[in-house]
Amino acid sequence: LHELAAVEQRYKVISFSRNFGHQLAITAGMDRAEGDAVVIMDADLQDPPEVVTEMIAKWREGYDVVYGQRSVRHGESVFKRVTAAAFYRLLRALLPIEIPLDTGDFRLMSRRVILSMRALREQHRFVRAMVSWVGFKQTAVRYERPERFAGETKYPLRKMLRFAIDGITSFSIIPLRIATWLGLLSGVIAIATAGWALYGALAGQTVPGWATIMIAVALGASAQLIMTGILGEYIGRIYEEVKRRPLYVVADTLNLPPTDRTSTAADPAGVPSQES
Repeated sequence: LHELAAVEQRYKVISFSRNFGHQLAITAGMDRAEGDAVVIMDADLQDPPEVVTEMIAKWREGYDVVYGQRSVRHGESVFKRVTAAAFYRLLRALLPIEIPLDTGDFRLMSRRVILSMRALREQHRFVRAMVSWVGFKQTAVRYERPERFAGETKYPLRKMLRFAIDGITSFSIIPLRIATWLGLLSGVIAIATAGWALYGALAGQTVPGWATIMIAVALGASAQLIMTGILGEYIGRIYEEVKRRPLYVVADTLNLPPTDRTSTAADPAGVPSQES
């Protein structure tokens, strides 16, 4: 990239002070992109660059967001395809916005979408859901995703799970409501069990031994821990947001005007406002 930027001024490079993650790298690019339309795509070119031509044609028809939708995913294991399908369908079930199925971050966005995205400065970022949230006229371009010809995926199962949790907790409070209903259900079961035990005692029947009691206690404790974990995820995100740390720190740029080296939650440094 440095060699290309040294030869051609049209190549722009942003280098972070450390690895801030894929979603914040996309954010930094959107913060400094100046074109009438912006295309996000991974550097491994597994998403075919020739699809961009179709995206531009759709943009010229008046669409503000044109996302790539994978009709076929070559070279992926059955486990990967099944978990990816489950991931998108879970998001559609839990999120209050519509996330297109079988899409990634490969998409074209108009200038006004980019300006709207710059106003969203939350720490835990799920860009594809954020693009759906800002709205505007959106459509898809379907394509076959070829097999990866080099390297390996940077999203193993652990990162995919973390990514899914970020997406759900950033855009939905349904898990909190599920926790509430689980608590109510546990309470109803506890009251029913207590009533059954009391009835047995009054009727002179022997209440079964410790196994039933211990199972009930274990189930109740498990439900409480799960609900505490869900609450902890949301509280942790509140904690991260109120610190208002920069989203990322830039170590160096090439062929870009000098700006502040950080991008804060309140104001993307060096980025013109929507009024400018």
